[in-house]
Amino acid sequence: MSKELHIPRGASAHGAYAVDIDPERAGWTHSSLRVLELAAGDTHVFDTGDSEWIVLPLQGGCSVHTPDGVIQLLGRESVFASVTDFAYVPRDTRTQIASGAGGRFALAGAKCERRLPARHGPAPEVPVEQRGSGVCARQVRGFASADAFECDRLIAVEVITPGGNWSSYPPHKHDEHRPGRETELEEIYYFEIDGPHGFGYQRVSPSREGGADALAEVRSGDAVLVPDGWHGPSIAQPGHAMYYLNVMAGPGATREWRICFHPDHTEGYR
Repeated sequence: MSKELHIPRGASAHGAYAVDIDPERAGWTHSSLRVLELAAGDTHVFDTGDSEWIVLPLQGGCSVHTPDGVIQLLGRESVFASVTDFAYVPRDTRTQIASGAGGRFALAGAKCERRLPARHGPAPEVPVEQRGSGVCARQVRGFASADAFECDRLIAVEVITPGGNWSSYPPHKHDEHRPGRETELEEIYYFEIDGPHGFGYQRVSPSREGGADALAEVRSGDAVLVPDGWHGPSIAQPGHAMYYLNVMAGPGATREWRICFHPDHTEGYR
């Protein structure tokens, strides 16, 4: 298991990808994340291999070309501006992403068994939840949550945490298979911070002897791996909203998100 849980911006860059985290890099079996940067008029071709992928615009729009057709994504100005539409691309597919004006695009992936059809995820259908209250208030955009959009293994959501607030709180975990109570999921956090010089903090603490343990100062373009353990809080600097993309997948027979709260924090999401 990789012990390098905090991956600063640029540390995993590879080719066209500003972020390139695959199961081998992370030291696990299922979850992947890439961030593709395209200049105006550029295209990028990739093979999905044994993974399903969601193409999620972070900034700008694009067209996603698959053997099943072309999916046009309007995208958005930034992750802080709005939800976005997205494209699902199945395993065993050659895909081209093209952007006339350029932009940045997250590719959230998971190794899977079923080959589902390529499809468009419209922005108006993305469920948006105001979770928590007071200094724990945040916005959760469940574009590919387990009950919102069909995938084989992949679960992915976005979270916006206002400046000065805590999210991913209380600390929780999903690193054991306990039917009806907890699912085993590997997780990647990818961060962007609103405004220059902004930062935040991410905590991962052990749920078992020798388990994952990190306290990272995170900035735009950073990622944090959660192979196991309690994760949270995610803390946004006052005056700087914090965005993170969560990418999750695991070996369970059913695709579901079930979590266990830290025993010292029994209040759940307030």
